[in-house]
Amino acid sequence: MEKLKQCWSGLLVLAVVVIGTGAVPITYLQSAVAKGAVCLDGSAPAYHFDKGFGSGVNNWIVHMEGGGWCTDVASCNARKNTMKGSSKFMNKDFGFSGILGGKQNTNPDFYNWNRIKVRYCDGSSFTGNVEAVNPANKLFFRGARVWRAVIDDLMAKGMKNAQNAILSGCSAGALAAILHCDTFRAILPPTARVKCVSDAGYFIHGKDISGGSYIQTYYSKVVALHGSAKTLPVSCTSKMKPELCFFPQNVVPSMRTPLFVINAAFDSWQIKNVLAPTAVDKRKEWKNCKLDLKKCTAAQLKTVQGFRDQMMRALSPVHSTPSRGLFLDSCHAHCQGGSAASWSGAKGPQVANSKISQAVGNWFYGRNAFQKIDCPSPICNPTCPAISTDE
Repeated sequence: MEKLKQCWSGLLVLAVVVIGTGAVPITYLQSAVAKGAVCLDGSAPAYHFDKGFGSGVNNWIVHMEGGGWCTDVASCNARKNTMKGSSKFMNKDFGFSGILGGKQNTNPDFYNWNRIKVRYCDGSSFTGNVEAVNPANKLFFRGARVWRAVIDDLMAKGMKNAQNAILSGCSAGALAAILHCDTFRAILPPTARVKCVSDAGYFIHGKDISGGSYIQTYYSKVVALHGSAKTLPVSCTSKMKPELCFFPQNVVPSMRTPLFVINAAFDSWQIKNVLAPTAVDKRKEWKNCKLDLKKCTAAQLKTVQGFRDQMMRALSPVHSTPSRGLFLDSCHAHCQGGSAASWSGAKGPQVANSKISQAVGNWFYGRNAFQKIDCPSPICNPTCPAISTDE
């Protein structure tokens, strides 16, 4: 469990400033503190806001940062001394790129929208809501309050007039985009076109190499610690254990708002932590394979291929509904919409001769439906770059 407790640190690269359209300054939401909407350490939540212009002035994209989860007091304590648990440690400026990019040539459909990156400092995919604070550790589990406080603030700053809006995210933030999607739709004007985009957030209820489901145990600890049960979609929690509602395959069937899923069939984070978590790989036989699929044995590659089969089954609620979109490539990657290179670049991943930006833009505006699944092996798509963890 120790390794997976710390797995969020492997996702810290998702918060690295990428080269984009220039630095966007941070906004600290000090007014949220009085509402108890705070980071793990009690500091104010934060976001970066690049205002829309021209034809995009009434269009909004709210993108939630990723960065794993914390499952107990020890891992949350460690986290609160980083930018993933405290706004005190967040970089003051963030370069927007990819889906948040402000250049028409690299982000033609959304470049002039109001673009917001919500910083992630709660460790629960914005689902926590525990009132009590233990004086011994002084940890605040308030992720759901943070999300609502940010949305309310953006509504006051003009999102109440939105004509088009997207709730999106990467990794743990993409899971949050799914979990909060219908609520986001309900808050926005009824006349607005509102859709959600999940980039590497489709974490599956998969079997690991031992035949168990280590990720379910992991998520059950997240849900219990953060009090997430009462903020997860009731359409799911009314039917099953709350920790099972951290798996999109159990939430998506009852979602009403259109959703686009961007995911790698051989998602690098999930291969490491869902299929072959260190805790069940006692002999460390998967240590090299899960980091580089070229180092897998024939037997391991067969197991990896079986993981793709699990992913395909889990995605059935997505590709069985026409209003939903799917870009499932066969790359060994995690989060592919955060940089201009992977979002729309000439050397970025393609499925059915389409780049991610084209697929999402066409789907959002109703120009073309897009539900495409890549060729079946991890080496079959020549457009897949070296392992990618962009945000």
